[in-house]
Amino acid sequence: MPQLDEVASEIRVGQPLPFDILNEQGRLLLARGQIVASAAQLAQLIERGATVDQAELDRVLAVKAANPDRAPVTLFDLWAQAVTRLEQLLASITQPGFPARLDRFSTDFVALARRDVDIAVYLTVRQNPNRLQRYGLAHALHTALVAELAAARLGWADADRLRFVKAALTMNLGIVELQGRLAASDLRVTEAQRAELRAHPQTAVDALRGAGVDDELWLQAVLQHHERRGGSGYPAALQEPAALAVALRLADVFIAKISPRASRDALTIQEAARQMFLEADGSPVAAAVVKEYGLFPPGDFVQLASGERAVVVRRGADARTPMVAAITSRIGAPIVQTVPRDTRQKEHAIVGAAAERKLVVRVPPERLYGLA
Repeated sequence: MPQLDEVASEIRVGQPLPFDILNEQGRLLLARGQIVASAAQLAQLIERGATVDQAELDRVLAVKAANPDRAPVTLFDLWAQAVTRLEQLLASITQPGFPARLDRFSTDFVALARRDVDIAVYLTVRQNPNRLQRYGLAHALHTALVAELAAARLGWADADRLRFVKAALTMNLGIVELQGRLAASDLRVTEAQRAELRAHPQTAVDALRGAGVDDELWLQAVLQHHERRGGSGYPAALQEPAALAVALRLADVFIAKISPRASRDALTIQEAARQMFLEADGSPVAAAVVKEYGLFPPGDFVQLASGERAVVVRRGADARTPMVAAITSRIGAPIVQTVPRDTRQKEHAIVGAAAERKLVVRVPPERLYGLA
């Protein structure tokens, strides 16, 4: 991997990073979209022997070569920056004006997601296992995306959709850092951590009320998003949680199931969808999520009849025939340039899930979608 001092010219102090910065063992120090705050911090990273992934560097240089006169910002850059923006927003909850700042962020986030929904879905399905320390932030954004897509499909009013998104962004605001530590570790949860997890719905509601949030439906959804009909949930073992809380739990759990962690691999979309239906408690949100993601959503890794393995990049008119990009040859060897394939054609029909899913992590999404 290239040393950071070799590529320091690509970093601008005070501006979002164009790539991840790793330590000598390849563990994440700063994620793409985070900010190096000062020249001293950059010098310290270089002194510590920080590195950059070669594929990440190649992507940045390719973007730069394609736009020599300006620094382009792709949708993938904006998504990476959204993680940092959310981190800064949640950290400001004790400062005046938090509800208004969250309204602006939520509106901007929905607009970003709607710029290209296939790319948004891809980023929830094809999560980078090297960024688990930022799991809590990414999880909030991905759950908010599911909330927006499901609510829109169900025809909810704009105010109700935005409330659902804001509830998703804030449901775990007291345990974001803990979520990252747990996701990146394969150690068992301690009793103290378990107690913190069980208390987090009330902690979040208390923080939101303290920040001036007075929307009772939003607060109720956050407080009850781990309750289950029949009384098996927490923190209050409610028999009948509110409808928005049920919807929020479904979105939350669905994203959790398809997200990798150090202790386990992500479930396939198909298995996560099956389990969501079993836990739906009659909520129409489950069916809406499945219809939005489809049988083979963007980011899914599939085997083609041709022998090629491919990544789904666009949902199709038919759930079984999305557009894909082949990333291997017919004999399964990785190829440098991805090749678009139309799965409506018999030769390129999807015959099942592909193995060795970690192969996809090494393919920058810009190679699949271009400089979106």
